[in-house]
Amino acid sequence: MAKYTKYLEFSTKERVAIKERDNYQCIFCQIGYKMPLAAVLEMDITDIMHYIPRSSMGLGIRQNGAVGCRYHHHMMDNGSSGDRKEMLELFKSYLDEFYPDFADRDRKYDKWRFLKGE
Repeated sequence: MAKYTKYLEFSTKERVAIKERDNYQCIFCQIGYKMPLAAVLEMDITDIMHYIPRSSMGLGIRQNGAVGCRYHHHMMDNGSSGDRKEMLELFKSYLDEFYPDFADRDRKYDKWRFLKGE
């Protein structure tokens, strides 16, 4: 396992902070985003979603995460439904409400950031 992997996972402290910030509810369910009756069971199970995914070096910090139900999390990650772009825009807008001056580059792991003077 790579040394940076721990930076990409949400710690228990971050998970609790995200759940409390989001009132323990999926951010997409809160706005009623595409909620078919057939998916109601998946909507009862929640996860912490990355805005910038781990595969793109997205950090496990509250400025990069939100509560998502299994249905919406899968819908966003899968992308085959064609909703991914719209969902990411909604996700970004949601995070920007809480962290308006937080840049996407700060949501990504960068081993050498300190050398760049950022």
